[in-house]
Amino acid sequence: MKLLSPHSVLVTGSNRGIGLEIVRQLARKSNRQQWIFATCRDPEGPRAQTLKNLAAKHQGLVIIPLDVSDPSSVKAAAAQVTEQLKGAGLNLLINNAGIGNLGNLETATPEQMSEVYQTNVVGPLMVSQAFLPLLKKASQESKEKGMSCSKAAIVNISSRMGSITNVVEWDSVPIVPYRCSKAALNMLTRCMSLGFAEDKILCIALHPGWVQTDMGNTVTQAPMTVDGNVQEILSTLGQLSEKDTGMFMSWDGKPLAF
Repeated sequence: MKLLSPHSVLVTGSNRGIGLEIVRQLARKSNRQQWIFATCRDPEGPRAQTLKNLAAKHQGLVIIPLDVSDPSSVKAAAAQVTEQLKGAGLNLLINNAGIGNLGNLETATPEQMSEVYQTNVVGPLMVSQAFLPLLKKASQESKEKGMSCSKAAIVNISSRMGSITNVVEWDSVPIVPYRCSKAALNMLTRCMSLGFAEDKILCIALHPGWVQTDMGNTVTQAPMTVDGNVQEILSTLGQLSEKDTGMFMSWDGKPLAF
């Protein structure tokens, strides 16, 4: 079995939930990365305290302020990471930051649609654009053939709620703004996979499962623990290759219908 072993990783939205657990598990790996860039909107705020405690215990875990909906914040974060890497590239970008909204067809407002789209779709695009030079550099300098998450990759955390083919749980969880944003993120991922193919940058949209996080428990208690779920996610990422780029898949590596 392949191991996920990138030299550097950046995770957005890493102060809580899935993002925080990804950072935690990467930091404690025996073959751990030299650099883990954990980003969140307010590193000095109370909601980032757990992340700050984690960074204090692990050398090479750097907290970077990043608001994915703010172009100036994205640009500043890319500059900070570039400086930290000192000429090296970035192997793995995990676009995890996202927001939800319970609006349905009758209640969703233009403001809600715009806000969710800005964070869940425009944000990953801007972040990927800003870090593309570092991803290209990592790919060019890697001795690996083909594609992998240890070489150069963009992982967009999506949701099966964004599937147009299989509109799951519509009666109980309509959440129109969120569904539309994740469908758009899936299309963005396919576009990335085509646009970055020559650069050997692997791009996938990943449904993390229904997990016990603040967002996951919005409607009712989610069935999956964050710890166990992230173990499977990292295992799946370690197995990916060029045959998987452009796919929409579940946390366990199973393909999902767009």
